[in-house]
Amino acid sequence: MGEKSKSKGCFGWFLVLVLLALVVGAIVYTIKKKTSHSDKPAPVPGPPGAVEKKYAEALKVAMQFFDVQKSGKLVNNKISWRGDSALKDGRDMGLDLTKGMYDAGDHMKFGFPMAFTATVLSWAILEYGDQMDVVDQLQPAQDSLKWITDYLISAHPKENVLIVQVGNPDKDHKCWERPESMAEERPLTQVNTSFPGTEVAAETAAAMASASLVFKKSDSTYSSSLLKHAQQLFNFADNHRGSYSVSIPQVQNFYNSTGYGDELLWAASWLYHATGDHSYLQYVSGKNGKDFANWGSPSWFSWDNKLAGTQVLLSRLSFFSGKDISGNSGLQMYRKTAEAVMCGLLPKSPTATTSRTESGLIWVSQWNSLQHPVASAFLAAVYSDYMLTSRTAELTCDGHSFKPSDLRDFAKDQADYILGNNPLKMSFLVGYGKKYPQYVHHRGASIPADATTGCRDGFKWLDSKKPNPNVAVGGLVGGPFLNETYIDSRNNSMQAEPSTYNGAVLVGLLSSLVTTSSAVQSFT
Repeated sequence: MGEKSKSKGCFGWFLVLVLLALVVGAIVYTIKKKTSHSDKPAPVPGPPGAVEKKYAEALKVAMQFFDVQKSGKLVNNKISWRGDSALKDGRDMGLDLTKGMYDAGDHMKFGFPMAFTATVLSWAILEYGDQMDVVDQLQPAQDSLKWITDYLISAHPKENVLIVQVGNPDKDHKCWERPESMAEERPLTQVNTSFPGTEVAAETAAAMASASLVFKKSDSTYSSSLLKHAQQLFNFADNHRGSYSVSIPQVQNFYNSTGYGDELLWAASWLYHATGDHSYLQYVSGKNGKDFANWGSPSWFSWDNKLAGTQVLLSRLSFFSGKDISGNSGLQMYRKTAEAVMCGLLPKSPTATTSRTESGLIWVSQWNSLQHPVASAFLAAVYSDYMLTSRTAELTCDGHSFKPSDLRDFAKDQADYILGNNPLKMSFLVGYGKKYPQYVHHRGASIPADATTGCRDGFKWLDSKKPNPNVAVGGLVGGPFLNETYIDSRNNSMQAEPSTYNGAVLVGLLSSLVTTSSAVQSFT
């Protein structure tokens, strides 16, 4: 009797312990589910893996928009309805400014967004060149980049002089004609010591510094030339501070700058990567960082605001350079702010931004609305790959932890929306998918290649009810309204106009998603 009673008591205690273990396990599981938002195994960093067909096809389409936008005497032209144009650009000053790219649906060469296009395209190549190469898009990307940097070199004829615009936008926008038919005067606009333009000079310095890294192995002479121009332009921008929006008030109607501090930090960051010169690192982490970086305040990455891009770019130093920057509190603040940017983008984060459509697309501005989701997704993909490559397991957002795969999922969601997974079931990338915009606001695409038109009589093609006779292949249109509607009309430039700089960011995003990927630990 006694032994039996003892056995029953032990069994009772055993049941209590089992139940207690189950309760504790449930609590731990609940906490883990609450604070970790992805059960997927993290991809293993390494060489590019299997190609994801959807993104590969989209990348091949997106890359072609640079060919659509090219100015000058075309080489190996792949766009049947395009031809040579603007062959006299720069001649009045004895310069060859025939290359470069038209900004959007017009025929202007705006130096500020064009330089940003080159910087982002360089960044995409540096991070994801291997992935591009797998789907035969690395060479086209490099060729398009060089078409811009050739122009930028010609636009910088003296240390403290930079041509920042070709054409008169007011007159250009009063014409609707093919670029091949242009006969109007195309005046040049410059910044110099008397009329400074810190933001555009610094952005051009960033473009040349980043491109110098792209061409360092394949063409060292060209790379050195780019770097020399970059250093001169940075010194010009920094030593003669002033906004080009003040020096040249006319630009306020088109690409108005909200400040130049972000471009100075952006350019210095790229110059550090290109040179290894620690004075550039001191520049961004010292007084200039305190003055301009807005540490702790997340912002949107765009042609006008480079802070989020700078924060992510400098974060790679803390991920991969360890000892060199471990005691640099300024660089640590860039990393913390980059983390805040990422936490704002993740939809399940406690600090997630509410600037989204009902379907989850990042939405900040009704004019050219897709620029912000594409740029945000590109930064998220890059940061995710920094985490993967450095074996950084988690990102903490106000007590909740997220994995690199969560950031990658966010990037994919934004890309998928653009490619057709949206309430309209329409691709916003022209030429991709079964349904995409047919009335793109683009002069060359809207006019038949064999039509003879002048400046004014071409407006009949703007007002035509017929779809564009030519496909502006690879163009990313402005995008949907907040209520996720889109008016496919040539006169709707707010939604229907593609831009070259959006194309560069989209190429970066798609390149990051083409295969399982990881970041390079060094650009050199």
